[in-house]
Amino acid sequence: MNSGIKKSIYSFLIAGTSQHSADMTSLKVGDRAPQFETVLHDGTQIQLSDYAGKKLILFFYPADDTPGCTAAACSLRDAYSELSEKGYQMLGVSPDSEKSHDKFIKKFAFPFPLFPDVDQTVMKAYGVWGPRKWMGREFDGVHRTTFVINEQGTIEQIFTKVDTKNHARQILDA
Repeated sequence: MNSGIKKSIYSFLIAGTSQHSADMTSLKVGDRAPQFETVLHDGTQIQLSDYAGKKLILFFYPADDTPGCTAAACSLRDAYSELSEKGYQMLGVSPDSEKSHDKFIKKFAFPFPLFPDVDQTVMKAYGVWGPRKWMGREFDGVHRTTFVINEQGTIEQIFTKVDTKNHARQILDA
């Protein structure tokens, strides 16, 4: 899909305007977070267990450098110090490539890593990949969702209705 079409499709994803089945993920607060092993945008290999003993904000989003996704990531960037002081680490996930993530991080000076999930393995494990509808058209895509995972690897919070412009505040006030 070319980037112009991708941006058109995803431009509607600003704060709750997408049409999809509510709370798509079957994961619940109190569940163990599904394990994963992946490669970050910079080629570094990581796995969920690398975050043991730390609080992790794992946020899934549809596409780099689109309005809603940029707003949500910038909200987390702007509150990075406050979130870090409270012990949170952050990790973003989308189906975009390493190259796309690298450009997105540099353009907006994100202090946290992103990882490409081009085969949707992690997104499917977390239940955030599936059918979406827009303008009468159905397609598979990411349901914008954030998981807050505690130090023991248990899901503490799930945000399925992400307020893109105020996402950090949603997490901090929960």
